[in-house]
Amino acid sequence: MPTPKSTPARILDAAHELLRTTGLARTTTKEIARAAGCSEAALYKHFANKEEIFVRVLKERLPGVGPLLEELTADPGERTVEECLTAVARRAMDLYAQTLPIAGSLFAEPALLRRHREGLAELGTGPHEPRDQLARYLRRERDRGRIRPDADPEAAAALLLGACFQRAFFTAFAEGTGTEPTGDFAAEAARTVLTGIG
Repeated sequence: MPTPKSTPARILDAAHELLRTTGLARTTTKEIARAAGCSEAALYKHFANKEEIFVRVLKERLPGVGPLLEELTADPGERTVEECLTAVARRAMDLYAQTLPIAGSLFAEPALLRRHREGLAELGTGPHEPRDQLARYLRRERDRGRIRPDADPEAAAALLLGACFQRAFFTAFAEGTGTEPTGDFAAEAARTVLTGIG
């Protein structure tokens, strides 16, 4: 007999499903609590606000770039920089593909976007995290001599992840139109960025 899930786990599962199907702007803590089978008061015992739930869903229910970078770079001798960048690009495209529908509705409501931005700032996180983590990895690789000494890690990280975000957007936008992107874009983008900094 499976062990029953804890209340926080049920809340995150419910929030993930609602965020995926309804979007962040239209998902309320009351709906999350109802879907999790608990009261809204119980939800607030575990989470400060909807932004904290959103951040936890991103970190615990979606493919994160940070843990992958830690895993890929644990032994730098085992993988090339190109292999690491390709794996990061694949994970980033998957993350962006899943978060676009969740967060997209925020941009239709400026007041909600502002509140969400403030909530993320209070939690010390935001969409800059993957870029900052990738830039830290690239600085370490520069210090090890595996990329050019004059390479700009922040710019390289922004170029790679920006391309991944755009690709995820185009894929979502083109779904069902017969114009979905093909080929191994992650490997091509990683190789292109590495050509500039390698």
